[in-house]
Amino acid sequence: MATSNVLAGARVVLPTGIVDGGRVIVEGTRIAGASSEDAPVVDLSGHWLVPGFVDLHNHGGGGASFTSGTAEEVLRGVHTHRLHGTTTVVASTVTGEMDVLAQRAGLLSELAEQGDIAGIHFEGPFISPCRKGAHSEELLRDPDPAEVRKLIDAARGRAKMVTLATELPGGIDSVRLLAEHGVIAAIGHTDATYEQTVEAIDAGATVATHLFNAMPALGHRTPGPIAALLEDERITVELINDGTHLHPAALQLAFHHAGAGRVAFITDAMDAAGFGDGRYLLGPLEVEVSEGVARLMEGGSIAGSTLTLDRALKRAVTVDGLPVEDAVAALSANPARLLGVYDQVGSLEPGKDADLVVLDAEFTLKGVMRKGEWVVDPQLG
Repeated sequence: MATSNVLAGARVVLPTGIVDGGRVIVEGTRIAGASSEDAPVVDLSGHWLVPGFVDLHNHGGGGASFTSGTAEEVLRGVHTHRLHGTTTVVASTVTGEMDVLAQRAGLLSELAEQGDIAGIHFEGPFISPCRKGAHSEELLRDPDPAEVRKLIDAARGRAKMVTLATELPGGIDSVRLLAEHGVIAAIGHTDATYEQTVEAIDAGATVATHLFNAMPALGHRTPGPIAALLEDERITVELINDGTHLHPAALQLAFHHAGAGRVAFITDAMDAAGFGDGRYLLGPLEVEVSEGVARLMEGGSIAGSTLTLDRALKRAVTVDGLPVEDAVAALSANPARLLGVYDQVGSLEPGKDADLVVLDAEFTLKGVMRKGEWVVDPQLG
């Protein structure tokens, strides 16, 4: 059960900046403005206290796939990521038969209604065969608005995002359809030109699915989608900060041009996240995970990641040299705003869910609280 706690002494990352020796008061499931006199004090001196992480794009973990697992397996994957600080997760699917995806949407929407996940992200099948990555080419299709509508209807109001190659026939109309229904249209797995990308943004697209990956490289005569996505203030760019998907210079380029308020760190995790090396299925495709890097058995394309957001944060600060508050915003406030849940999660403010993460001085995870309950008891020794 959720109880009352005063978390004291940590360096607390707030929307207004970093507070040394700060106090966060938890009453029941929420952050409170004042504490009861008998509330126990947890001394977090020498530690960081940051908001729970929000993952926009996640395909599974703990050996469980959000695309094909049972409800119990999906929950196991969700719990795996909670152990690594992700207190809010959107469940992402990969390309499949339309009827199968519609059925999947039904199962995932029930978990969203229960509050176990924050919604559904459809990555495929409306993507470019030229940039398919770890998606089955024979199942890809153009983004016909009627078929896009079929998926979002199957999600019963719980569809949060659809990734599209907007240059394909029907792409722009599908972006408009998604915007009208309050679903994020994300540009990704795309072979679009700069001009085609600008058209999609003007039609209502607001996210770049894992920027740099599965899209044409930035060119000086043909700048392609990357330049359009970085320069437009309406776009939030997803970044997979695992040291494999992006060179550190590419990450710095994104932060410099988009600004810290338009970056969302994601995992793009597959079921091997938090589980280990071995062979897995990603949709219908076989994947081998070796030394934490997932690649297709056939062709060798990178197949999602085994990343968890605690590692993304630690790398951002200790390897990439990002300011702590910018790195924290990229995996809390920014994605929460994008999902329309910033009034509930994404920062440590009174009235919001008591979702928070304790880190040591080296940014290693030491505790996780979700809705006032410790998922990982603080390890402060």
